[in-house]
Amino acid sequence: MNENNRQTITDPPPEDEGRELAALVVPLLKGVLYREDEPSRWQSLLNLQARVRDYVAVLDLELLLDEAEGYAFLRSRPEDEQEPTTAKAPRLMVRRQLSFPVSLLLALLRKKLAEFDAGAGGGDSRLVLGREEIVELIRVFLPAGSNETRLFDQVDSHLNKIADLGFIRRLRGSEPMWEVRRIIKAFVDAQWLAEFDQRLEEYRLHLAGPEAPATAGEPHDS
Repeated sequence: MNENNRQTITDPPPEDEGRELAALVVPLLKGVLYREDEPSRWQSLLNLQARVRDYVAVLDLELLLDEAEGYAFLRSRPEDEQEPTTAKAPRLMVRRQLSFPVSLLLALLRKKLAEFDAGAGGGDSRLVLGREEIVELIRVFLPAGSNETRLFDQVDSHLNKIADLGFIRRLRGSEPMWEVRRIIKAFVDAQWLAEFDQRLEEYRLHLAGPEAPATAGEPHDS
């Protein structure tokens, strides 16, 4: 067998590579890719990440991949990094405005994850919280005497919204249990967390007055 024949056998046909690329980009356009959920696709992404970055750059998107934490997602490139064009292209990754309670709960879950990581001793790397534990996180920021049933209903609603955004997921079982997913670290970064006490004071002041929406950014686009 000559060299040309060996090259034909060992290199995948261009159309096969194109299909593999599409099989990565399409799910990323829909949401977050987690290593633990799709190990085969994750490995393909590691192998083709340079191609994926080039492909999504044409769409004014960038790939954020954290190999240590095991997640990847797309976000819009900052406007000052986008290629100048005669007409501004529409945003493919939609900005999301979060209500104040959802923003507060996100911040509390991120802080809980930081505390969990600091105290982890080589055991389970997943932070799993029960419904009552999460209610206790937010209870201290609410007026005394808040209706208990209404509080649980509100927290359930906030948790469902956060799950829709991909930051937590509900585990199977009779009791409501939630896993805090590590992509929350990309949304609430270390610098933001360092200013957390100041922000919590702002939250307390906010909760003391009329409730109003607060912009908290978006997980896939900053």
